[in-house]
Amino acid sequence: MRHLQDDQLLLRKGLEEEVYVGTSDADIVPLSHRIAADLSGFVTEPDSRNVEYTTPPVRSYEQMLDKLMSQRCRLRRYVKDLGGYTLVPGSTMSMVTDDEFFISNPKNPYYRFIRDNYGTDVVTASTHINLGIADPEQLIKAYRLLRAEASMYLALTANSPFRYGRPTGAHSTRWQVFPPTPAVTPFFVDHAHFRSWVAEQLAAGTMFNPRHLWLSIRPNGQGTPDVLERLELRICDRIARPQDVAAIVALMEARVWQSLEDPSIDPLAVRSEDELQQICADNERRAAEASLEAVVTDWQTGEDVSMRRWIEECWRACVPTAESHGFANHLAPLGSILSEGNFSQQWLSRVAAGAEPRDVLRDAIIELTEVDRRYDPDCPSASSRS
Repeated sequence: MRHLQDDQLLLRKGLEEEVYVGTSDADIVPLSHRIAADLSGFVTEPDSRNVEYTTPPVRSYEQMLDKLMSQRCRLRRYVKDLGGYTLVPGSTMSMVTDDEFFISNPKNPYYRFIRDNYGTDVVTASTHINLGIADPEQLIKAYRLLRAEASMYLALTANSPFRYGRPTGAHSTRWQVFPPTPAVTPFFVDHAHFRSWVAEQLAAGTMFNPRHLWLSIRPNGQGTPDVLERLELRICDRIARPQDVAAIVALMEARVWQSLEDPSIDPLAVRSEDELQQICADNERRAAEASLEAVVTDWQTGEDVSMRRWIEECWRACVPTAESHGFANHLAPLGSILSEGNFSQQWLSRVAAGAEPRDVLRDAIIELTEVDRRYDPDCPSASSRS
């Protein structure tokens, strides 16, 4: 691949981050409508307790993180000035005690549809990763591979073990309750298959609009389903630490490059559609339940394997590809996640030792505020506990 220009060695990548805003006691406050009105680049979600911001597509990892952290720290400064608020960790509303829906814009028919059909199960926080792929046929092929392995990314990022103020028994409660829509989505053989399938869903009413496709990963683009230019990984719980963001993106990018450069890497060449559907559904369920502690099925061999081992083997196999494209150094934090555990595992360990979930989140608010400040000193400091 070295015959390519340097900027062609890296895919364009952009991030969508959904986050909760609230108090230093981990209570979430409905503020997204105010944030979106006052800050450019920020948009509402259907419920006003989470807000979304995006980064423009860039090839450089350093630029990607700089743009993410610039937006994140703008938000931190705004909400602190607004009322001493902060960003609340986790990907579910951990301390909320009821299921009231705070619709951010009652005049938006899509928001009303989501409120009426899904309720607060979809009021979650996550990090969506978008990688640019110009050829729609190659994009669909990469989609098949990444979908077969999407549970890995959930296992690495799980941080939603609490709901209604207590542990739920899952590591990603977010993905456990989030409704896949439509209920079954194919592994698409090509772009034409994707276009015709989406048209069928719209005609049948199983999708409200072309973006009402909620699964672990999806083909996407400004003109979807007709015009595709990016692959969007949607399964991750919100990734708080910048170095972890880069590591997850690097793993995804390496697998996409392997799909683009090796025609033999294709789940549909190994398994039937029905087999892949079952394997992936089971793996995602197990990852939501136990993340890195899960036992999952390797789509290539059909054998059960520990999630940690599956990820580590994939990571190691990606290093040569990442080296040839110049981003192997960003994979390194995966080792720390595998050895130390994700946030759900760390938080549940503290609860098992006697801590209350609220205290765990209070400490995480301080810890992650300081993580952001180490990246960007212009981020405000954590408010001291009263």
